[in-house]
Amino acid sequence: MPTPDPAAEPDLERVRVEDLPDHVGRDVRLRGWVRHFRSSGKIAFLEVRDGSGEVQAVFPRDQVDDGSWETLDEVHYEASVEVRGTVEEDERAPGGHEISATGLTLVGPSEDYPIQPKEHGVDFLLDHRHLWLRHPRQVAIMRVRNEVVRAIRDFYYERDFVLIDTPILTGSIGEEAGTLFETEYFDEGAAYLAQTGQLYAEAAAAAHDRVYCFGPTFRAEKSKSPQHLTEFWMVEPEVAWLDSEGNMALQEEFVTFIVKRALERCGDELETLERDTGPLETVLSERFERMSYTEAVESVRSDGVEIEWGEDLRGEAEKALMEGRSRPLFVYDWPKEAKAFYMKVNPEDPRTVKCDDLLAPEGYGELIGGSQREDDHDILLSRIREEGLPEEAYDWYLDLRRYGTFPHSGFGLGVERTVAWICGTEHVRECIPFPRLTNRIEP
Repeated sequence: MPTPDPAAEPDLERVRVEDLPDHVGRDVRLRGWVRHFRSSGKIAFLEVRDGSGEVQAVFPRDQVDDGSWETLDEVHYEASVEVRGTVEEDERAPGGHEISATGLTLVGPSEDYPIQPKEHGVDFLLDHRHLWLRHPRQVAIMRVRNEVVRAIRDFYYERDFVLIDTPILTGSIGEEAGTLFETEYFDEGAAYLAQTGQLYAEAAAAAHDRVYCFGPTFRAEKSKSPQHLTEFWMVEPEVAWLDSEGNMALQEEFVTFIVKRALERCGDELETLERDTGPLETVLSERFERMSYTEAVESVRSDGVEIEWGEDLRGEAEKALMEGRSRPLFVYDWPKEAKAFYMKVNPEDPRTVKCDDLLAPEGYGELIGGSQREDDHDILLSRIREEGLPEEAYDWYLDLRRYGTFPHSGFGLGVERTVAWICGTEHVRECIPFPRLTNRIEP
């Protein structure tokens, strides 16, 4: 494969697109990938992108050497190139600058590039996800994701939370056993890909008061909804001495922080995605709404949805509940049978547990699931037995209640759903570089 000759014009500084405003009038070299090419015979135009933006390089025939001019005939969509020339200001150009080119080297040819500037089916694009990531829409989504992840880490760092890296392989489960990926672990029997790092974060909270874990989690749900992946990223804070009310307050502060950061730093990306930011701006200006599960059931019944107390609020029920709402909604105090064993029984209504789901507007569903944890040893043990879970696998977890038990709460926020909501995408599969779905593990 041809490569740029380092001996050619060795004094030219290599720059990125984002550096161009600081190099007006100077000769530079820029490396990137071709987005578009057109020629009128006496002048050619090459749109080149790198990791920081796009720029147009203009090739007047009388300024370009014969070799570079001939190379233009070999350039195809998504070929990698090195452009040499002078940076000039041009208000009509994207970013206000262009390169008056004097030379071109083809670094990596790209004949018959599979994805062309036309409509392709979803399966075709998923089959070519490794190339589809280059598309401007996908670039914008990944940049929003990057900012969301950075905001998550900044939020907890600024509030003195300690990052705890929890195991991905575990013998203790945090959610229902039917959605686990199981594997044999040497001579130790069954192990599972973690659905949550929460149980381990609870142990760390007793050491550091405020902690969080952040990493990939796995659910073997055979769901094909736009809100589900089999591998996704989740952030899970755990806080000592925090009750359910304080937990919801922390969630609201957290989500507001993330949305504010995205609006401040991802304006260009949201514009590329044609995202109406009005609903996101509402999140910053008004408090989140709150409603008990019992009130939510009554609300959707009044809208004509048939639902029994104790059933999950999904599908038509969730749609009816969120209709007309512009802010996220907390639904709290859910039925005990509908939630995990570790949630604290509500002393005011033992049928329920002290927990909440935070539902996003615009049909994006649950962003967060959180709860106050059961801190009473005997109640927690009885819940483990009710669920038919192996007591020996949770002996260490029960130790946290035997030795210095304390009130504590936490929650989990799914990164992909949050990014989907902020970007306004229809499916979370666009919000992770390489999605894992029930029917897809490649590329």
